[in-house]
Amino acid sequence: MKLRFWLSLAILAAIVCLTALPTHSATDDFYRGKTIRIIVGFAAGGGFDTYSRVIGRHMGKFIPGHPGFIVENMTGAGSLITANHVYKVAKPDGLTIGHFIGGLIMQQVMGGSGIEFDARKFATIGVPVKENVVCALRKESGITSVESWLAAKTPVKLGGTAPGSTTDDVAKVLKEALGLPIQLVSGYKGTADIRLAADSGELAGGCWAWESIKVTWRKALETKEVNVVLQAVPKPHPELTSIPLAINYAKTDDAKKLVDAGIHDMQIFTRPYVLPPGTPKDRVQLLRKAFLDALKDKDFLAEAEKSKLDVDPIPGEQVEKIIDGLFKQEPALLAKLKQILTK
Repeated sequence: MKLRFWLSLAILAAIVCLTALPTHSATDDFYRGKTIRIIVGFAAGGGFDTYSRVIGRHMGKFIPGHPGFIVENMTGAGSLITANHVYKVAKPDGLTIGHFIGGLIMQQVMGGSGIEFDARKFATIGVPVKENVVCALRKESGITSVESWLAAKTPVKLGGTAPGSTTDDVAKVLKEALGLPIQLVSGYKGTADIRLAADSGELAGGCWAWESIKVTWRKALETKEVNVVLQAVPKPHPELTSIPLAINYAKTDDAKKLVDAGIHDMQIFTRPYVLPPGTPKDRVQLLRKAFLDALKDKDFLAEAEKSKLDVDPIPGEQVEKIIDGLFKQEPALLAKLKQILTK
């Protein structure tokens, strides 16, 4: 009787010990010894590239098995080549992350050419920061304010990459909604190339994220060789309180709606990090958590602060809900945006 009692007690103790052990899944072993690629749709040296390299240096330590990270630049068509590649070619194994301009998603909604993906089928990991778009111009352009821009006798040359990119879409909406004289020169591989073209006198400047401009064009901003003359945001950025807002120059309700829908609403998911359709759900969840944990890590934040990178992450699930909402836009407004952004 006593033997049976002690035997039962030993079995119970063994069960308790086993259930107390940490769980171990196949996902934990999968990433051990592996390398994750972040494919960036723009050239090295730009904002998309800079964020990706900093994230890649820290995200691995929050993934079981601590995989390595490498960043590859797959330029072309304003990052459309990257978006199509991640959707159609990349293996859905959790080892390839795509990073392209979110404006391409609006191009899909409007039936833009060259779109070979369905944004609703990507698995979104997250967004590192909501963009705050500004227009920055070289002092040689002679444009020092919105008023001097509106009064310009010839169109101001702004650099762009391709339809669907912030550089192109913002310029097109501002030209239509505000009547700003703009000549968009598109086809550059990234904002790094646009900066170089502006520095050489080929362009006056361009419109894209302040988070990128203040880092990659920092010296020119400090010496006043480059000036921010306009913010395309719903409310002033804390670092640019004296710079006017684009929407305040919109003279009609229709013009304000264009600025809201064509610029403001897009800035939430301008910088998405996504996985190919069909990526196993457990790996999607693991990478989503690792992404958010990395962007809260003190070492990451220290490097981000040193590099002057703003960080305010948006979870992948939230981004996917916003993207789904794009496909339910008011038809009349969508038709007008299509006319502006795809011409």
